[in-house]
Amino acid sequence: MRPLWLLAVSLLALSQALPFEQKGFWDFTLDDGLLMMNDEEASGADTTSGVPDLDSLTPTFSAMCPFGCHCHLRVVQCSDLGLKTVPKEISPDTTLLDLQNNDISELRKDDFKGLQHLYALVLVNNKISKIHEKAFSPLRKLQKLYISKNHLVEIPPNLPSSLVELRIHDNRIRKVPKGVFSGLRNMNCIEMGGNPLENSGFEPGAFDGLKLNYLRISEAKLTGIPKDLPESLNELHLDHNKIQAIELEDLLRYSKLYRLGLGHNQIRMIENGSLSFLPTLRELHLDNNKLSRVPAGLPDLKLLQVVYLHSNNITKVGVNDFCPMGFGVKRAYYNGISLFNNPVPYWEVQPATFRCVTDRLAIQFGNYKK
Repeated sequence: MRPLWLLAVSLLALSQALPFEQKGFWDFTLDDGLLMMNDEEASGADTTSGVPDLDSLTPTFSAMCPFGCHCHLRVVQCSDLGLKTVPKEISPDTTLLDLQNNDISELRKDDFKGLQHLYALVLVNNKISKIHEKAFSPLRKLQKLYISKNHLVEIPPNLPSSLVELRIHDNRIRKVPKGVFSGLRNMNCIEMGGNPLENSGFEPGAFDGLKLNYLRISEAKLTGIPKDLPESLNELHLDHNKIQAIELEDLLRYSKLYRLGLGHNQIRMIENGSLSFLPTLRELHLDNNKLSRVPAGLPDLKLLQVVYLHSNNITKVGVNDFCPMGFGVKRAYYNGISLFNNPVPYWEVQPATFRCVTDRLAIQFGNYKK
């Protein structure tokens, strides 16, 4: 792995980019996203809640560095050391602490004492199953918490109010209780896929007060689209679940979505009118489902540019399935339509079907195997 002090520059740049664009930093298997807004704009936080004002900190050039770790420019890298606990002697001016790939099983009350300038904490791939209710109390400037691939059975309590991004996927969480995110008005992105969450696991009001831009609950046990997620969402990813249908009002509250990911489910039916609640939708992922037809309503989505429908059971594509009738109606032409691996005789599809596509190469057909 490259020296972490070089990656620190990439991490600090994340505060001015969407949370799902992780170029140059750890890849948590998120798709690249559209550049829509920065963390502060999406979360409603003022500009002082972004990157720590490093110039305002008194340079300590502290010689403190835990044994076996690498410390440079306020970055402390203690990954892959077999640590059982959070190390001591961490400089109080540290802004990035990397503890991934260790054997830490518990976060204790004073583990992060004095780290009031910490901006990012990486605890990925440990064995954490217990977190003291005041473990994060000293971290008043923490914005990035990566605690995926651990043994957590619940969302950690009393998360810092400064938090912008939480990645807690691949744990053992089955329930999201009401109030667990209370006071997190700056929160912009939550990645909680890979947990055994069912629809009943979300208590009513679990996301109250959040103004999220991005939410991923993939690889869980959802059988339908949750109905009580934040209305502010621009990206919602529910891929690799067990969703079987999209009913009329399932998407009613999510009118601000730019991207909707529903690939790798068991969707057979999308009720007519369901997509009409998504007027700003730009990208729709419905690949690897059990659809027998192109969903109704696509021509009415004037900003839609990318539709993934490959690996379904679609047998026919109508001339008006994608494009509105008449010219000048659609505000953004398609630049990607995937229909490959469907039992549709593509040689029978009329050329006018794709009259609102920017380029013939944007259409992917064929390669169907029974």
